[in-house]
Amino acid sequence: MTLKSKEILHTALYLIGFAIVLLLLRQFVFTPVIVKGHSMDPTLADGERVIALKNTDIQRFDIVTFPAPDAPDKNYIKRVIGLPGDTIEYKDDVLYINGKEVKEPYLDEFKKELDPGADLTEDFTLKEVTGAEKVPDGEYFVMGDNRQNSKDGRIIGFIKDKDILGDVKFVLWPLNRFGTI
Repeated sequence: MTLKSKEILHTALYLIGFAIVLLLLRQFVFTPVIVKGHSMDPTLADGERVIALKNTDIQRFDIVTFPAPDAPDKNYIKRVIGLPGDTIEYKDDVLYINGKEVKEPYLDEFKKELDPGADLTEDFTLKEVTGAEKVPDGEYFVMGDNRQNSKDGRIIGFIKDKDILGDVKFVLWPLNRFGTI
């Protein structure tokens, strides 16, 4: 074997190894996602490319992606509002979890654009929209940040932990938004 063919073989093996590592990372560590629609405005915009990490512990206010319960060929991206065991209530545009007021600074931009006295999120209790007093074990209650334009837990109900595909952490595109969320 000549020096040139050894070099070609070495380069080919390197590229194959690199491709295998990328495929394994894609399968077990992260998944790329394209945001479609406006339900997560202004946090995530239509057409943005994001990375969702797999196998993470889901925390309150994480943004997750999961198969749409009402459209099997689609995935949704929403924010986790309720963890297992939580009670949820919205009153006068304020979120209450387990009876305590919880701030949502990611909604401030939208709230500034509202007419005086208007609410971004209509009043509701978890029981009114899901029939359950509390978020069941192994499930989450999710909502879009664009509360007036989001098919979320108020409509589709709870999301099972096992159905969560990933925890969205990074924006890849557009470049002016590159970085963590």
